[in-house]
Amino acid sequence: MSPIQTKLWPRVPIAALSLAVLLGGPSQVMAQATLGCSQSFAVLGATTVTNTGATTIKGNLGVYPGSAITGSGSITLIGALHQNNAVAMQAQGCALSAFNSLFLLPFPPGNDLSTQDLGGMTLQPGVYSFSSLAQLTGTLFLDFLTSPNSPFVFQIGSSFTTASGSSVSAVGGGPFGEVYWLIGSSATLGTGTAFQGNIIAKTSIALQTGTTIVCGRAIALTGAVTMDNNVVSNDCVSPGGTSGNENSTPIGFPGGNATVVPEPSTLALLVVPFGVGLVALVRRGRRSPPGSVRS
Repeated sequence: MSPIQTKLWPRVPIAALSLAVLLGGPSQVMAQATLGCSQSFAVLGATTVTNTGATTIKGNLGVYPGSAITGSGSITLIGALHQNNAVAMQAQGCALSAFNSLFLLPFPPGNDLSTQDLGGMTLQPGVYSFSSLAQLTGTLFLDFLTSPNSPFVFQIGSSFTTASGSSVSAVGGGPFGEVYWLIGSSATLGTGTAFQGNIIAKTSIALQTGTTIVCGRAIALTGAVTMDNNVVSNDCVSPGGTSGNENSTPIGFPGGNATVVPEPSTLALLVVPFGVGLVALVRRGRRSPPGSVRS
């Protein structure tokens, strides 16, 4: 049992954060305020971090409350190592707060994607929900609407898996500094998956052979992060500047045609659910993140 207690933020401040995302701009509010002290990490495990083969990590590597990092001799680390120390402990706390706050963001009914495979979809900025497990087979396109810091939040009730060779790709901009994958249990990225965005899993994360996470993070709150010949980088760059580490090399993303999931305008998508969520949270509260305990 992790010594980090799973506890939700008060209801009203969470709703206020939702509005702040709209009014304050996603880049500074979500990436800095939400990820907080965990932002500098690319890989952060709870029990262990395990690696097989040549893996490259750009960003900090850490584990807490466990201390074991196996296979570290074949890891190329461009960042700092934090094993069972105060920095890793604080980062776990910040990541937990980010998980809880983002998982309570309201979403419009049309953004409930439960039972649907993400493969072949094109989604626009917003909050998306899966009541239980989620699957990606093929390519998911994220349309940033020419705004590189547009926020995407995926709330997944239980597990998340990607098929071998799957990918997350940008349309109309990028990169993926404000893409958040909140996993209620564990995430498994299949062999050769080209993934993007910040994964925060309640339990564990398994990156199978050749999987890459470019412009993102792998953070496990209570379990292990397992790697096998991977690349994980929290270094993101956009036309308007950087999100993540500075002095990074620009990253190119392929585009393509896909089935578009109809969405309202970006402003309506953000204002309507956040405004409704504010009222709902004040009156009766929303559902809790998986495994959380209300104060």
